[in-house]
Amino acid sequence: MSDFVRNLGLWLAPRRIHEEGETPDYRFSLANERTFLAWIRTALALIAGGFAVDQFLPDLRWGIRVGLSLALIGTGVLCAFRSVHHWVRCELAMRRGEDLPLSRFPSVLALAVGAVSVTMVVVVASGRG
Repeated sequence: MSDFVRNLGLWLAPRRIHEEGETPDYRFSLANERTFLAWIRTALALIAGGFAVDQFLPDLRWGIRVGLSLALIGTGVLCAFRSVHHWVRCELAMRRGEDLPLSRFPSVLALAVGAVSVTMVVVVASGRG
């Protein structure tokens, strides 16, 4: 079973995390929580940006507007889910005394936001909206 599936149950039952290893220094757990909250803020900003594109750019063609909106909203949804998964993985690693897990998600997120941004610049600059 993959780590993702194994850790999925911990998303809604974080008390089970306490069964693993030893309690880390609270400063590290609180830093992990702050990182989680930063990812949630990023997810909310992406979702809000998607709604803003749809609501405040009515002059864009429907397909372009909806495509950009859905790309931003979808990226926000992925970011929200990934944030809780990353929080669980880091908390478990700290409790077990392991290295913190590496993740490609920040790179993927940056590429997705960059692609949507470049598309928006091209659409606006070309006047094709």
